[in-house]
Amino acid sequence: MAWTLDDSRPIWPQLSQQLARRIIAGVYPPGSRLPSVRELAAEAGVNPNTMQRALVQLEQENLAKADRTAGRLVTQDVAALEAARLREAEAVIRDYFEAMAALGYTGEQAVQLLKEEFQ
Repeated sequence: MAWTLDDSRPIWPQLSQQLARRIIAGVYPPGSRLPSVRELAAEAGVNPNTMQRALVQLEQENLAKADRTAGRLVTQDVAALEAARLREAEAVIRDYFEAMAALGYTGEQAVQLLKEEFQ
């Protein structure tokens, strides 16, 4: 999964969001070890301090935890993972409706288009 970063907002929240999406999508399964800060930073092409800040955010969201001997591990808390998954889904839905409104569609029309697309 490639890293997608833009200049419209700070880099570390973008990294944190992308790591969270990888976790809730199962790229990094519950209980698994996350790559090191340096590995992730090199992969994303960012400074390790920036990646460290993103990982601290994941810990604050209870999606990861630091372990002295094992590094950072993905949480095994299913409720925390489900809550994060729901937050991401709600953000995607908001973005969809905002984009549709910008195109001149009402909420009802946007819902109808979704229904038609999936039938």
